[in-house]
Amino acid sequence: MFFLNGTSLTPISFILNGIPGLEEVHLWVSFPLCTMYSIAITGNFGLMYLIYSEEALHRPMYIFLALLSFTDVLMCTSTLPNTLCILWFNLKEIDFKACLAQMFFVHTFTGMESGVLMLMALDRYVAICYPLRYATILTNSVIAKAGLLTFLRGVMLVIPFTFLTKRLPYCRGNVILHTYCNHMSVAKISCGNVKVNAIYGLMVALLIGGFDILCITVSYTMILRAVVSLSSAEARQKAFSTCTAHIFAIVITYVPAFFTFFTHRFGGRSIPPHIHIIMANLYLLTPPTMNPIVYGIKTKQIRTSGKIHLWC
Repeated sequence: MFFLNGTSLTPISFILNGIPGLEEVHLWVSFPLCTMYSIAITGNFGLMYLIYSEEALHRPMYIFLALLSFTDVLMCTSTLPNTLCILWFNLKEIDFKACLAQMFFVHTFTGMESGVLMLMALDRYVAICYPLRYATILTNSVIAKAGLLTFLRGVMLVIPFTFLTKRLPYCRGNVILHTYCNHMSVAKISCGNVKVNAIYGLMVALLIGGFDILCITVSYTMILRAVVSLSSAEARQKAFSTCTAHIFAIVITYVPAFFTFFTHRFGGRSIPPHIHIIMANLYLLTPPTMNPIVYGIKTKQIRTSGKIHLWC
């Protein structure tokens, strides 16, 4: 259903088609997604509460972790409730403006996720390379400003997506072969020229993901040099053990992100659409699900604080 807006044909609403080719098993696909979402919400809220209530965890590393948990909750909540409505109740219609809003939030929070991981790498760099100045460098004010700048970076770079998408004519129909609205999935059903959208999307990916990965790489290169220079094997192991949970978080965030990004743009028809869509959902679900588990297992202070709360 369409209305004519100036010279552009703009839909009143879109139809999110779910997972093409797997329509008959939508209900079964929904169960692991729902389970992961439940674990993500419970785990991240539990982690945030633990960090808030335990004074021993009021340190930069754990404040950044709380920020990561908050971002994870927002990131998966921006899509999963709507996805489950499609899979459970076949509620596929989404208002055009609501679709643009969802697209904005998805890309903003994924950019925020990447930014927080970068800040956590810088935190580990300062903690290991400048341990005596750690508390004076990463004050609460610095942490708050860094978090705000990371959020504003995402907002300012993602806002043009909505305008670039809104200007396109949609005369091929209004069916999006996806479970949620993202930039290129919406742009691809347009009958207009999406070259600007594709170029700007690649530029944003480089400005956010490329910059963050560069900072993470440089931080860990400096950390590795500092750890290797320590004289004691025990000191080296202790220093590097504080980074293992963060390295796991980087892997479970960027591996599905890279797969989704490159297959979406260069995979063509060699990869079935349902694989694209499942991986796109796992990209938004895996980090929020796994981060609380990884940090709970790998971080001694969180394990200890968690046990104290359970006994109390």
